[in-house]
Amino acid sequence: MPLPRTRGTALRQQLAELRGDVPAKALDARALAALAANPGCARRAILDGAGVNKAALASALGAPSAFGQSQFALTRGNAFEAKVKADGGAELLRLVHDKLDRSAEPPADARVPDLTAAGPQGRTARTELELREAAAHPGAWTLLDHPMLALDVAGSPAFLEPDAVVVHPDGSWTVVEIKSFPLLDGSADPAKVGAAARQAAVYVLALEEVAARLGADGAPEPRVRHRVLLVCPRDFSNLPAGSAVDIRKQRAVTARQLARLTRIEDIAGALPEGTCFSPELPAEELTAAVESVPATYAPECLSACELAFHCRARSRQEGAVTSLGRPLRAELGGLTTVEDVLAAARGEVGDPDDPAVAALRRAAALRAEALEAACR
Repeated sequence: MPLPRTRGTALRQQLAELRGDVPAKALDARALAALAANPGCARRAILDGAGVNKAALASALGAPSAFGQSQFALTRGNAFEAKVKADGGAELLRLVHDKLDRSAEPPADARVPDLTAAGPQGRTARTELELREAAAHPGAWTLLDHPMLALDVAGSPAFLEPDAVVVHPDGSWTVVEIKSFPLLDGSADPAKVGAAARQAAVYVLALEEVAARLGADGAPEPRVRHRVLLVCPRDFSNLPAGSAVDIRKQRAVTARQLARLTRIEDIAGALPEGTCFSPELPAEELTAAVESVPATYAPECLSACELAFHCRARSRQEGAVTSLGRPLRAELGGLTTVEDVLAAARGEVGDPDDPAVAALRRAAALRAEALEAACR
């Protein structure tokens, strides 16, 4: 549910104060998917909700991030996307028809409406209007190039821009993701495909909200397909190839994780008065502001968050076992620091009946036996 107007206005004003004089950075689907993968991190939630540029923040904290794409990769990706969408998206629509909807009539004269509007709210409204128009005239293909979708995230709106959304002749909707990594012999790097699937799942969730609103008006609710089209270069060429990706699992996980996120207004309300995350602040003041919000660091953050190096250093200083990975943290139960783990292994703390403590003591005994045998 969206916030009431007065509460929403107050929250937006508070988030703007947290950001300082620095322009807001939009929360995109890539960041949202990473946020959903670590819903317990209040630090990332409030920084993303306030639109703080985490890359600039990390540099100001003295822990610059290597996260993100190079300018060369961005340029190559934009050129490939333009090639895929050339001629009114003829090749893109052909791939959608071939991979997802062969029973439909081949796309010949598809509608490609102009989605230009003022601001993200205007573009979101224009996108919804065109989706409503397509639903009212079934039987034709429609290609929405870079539509704008809105998704409520922990009480704060996020505006999302998928590469494309295709409306099929039967009225169903498909998300299209265009990536510059190659499909070699029909398959791609599983890690990159997984990241693209999580990103597409965010778009699917946003589209489902639009479909629900259309259905609430009395019209049949359009079906949002849970198989998305991933378009990549074929082998080592620049020719586009398509692959259908089932994102039902990623959609369910993302929806569940987003629902678990603490509301942005609750996190903001717990901050000390006058807190600001502007990278222009003195280093000590900025560090204190960042540390006032708890973080949940794990090694996976290194590939998903610009603040990962800073949070990793802090986690190591505190001796938190999460810095060694979530699986290990889960195995250790109530032992949250490396110091506690070592003390439990030495028999100084911990319940002997605790399986984690018993396993640590057994491991310590085996290590001692091995060292004693090696010294003989």
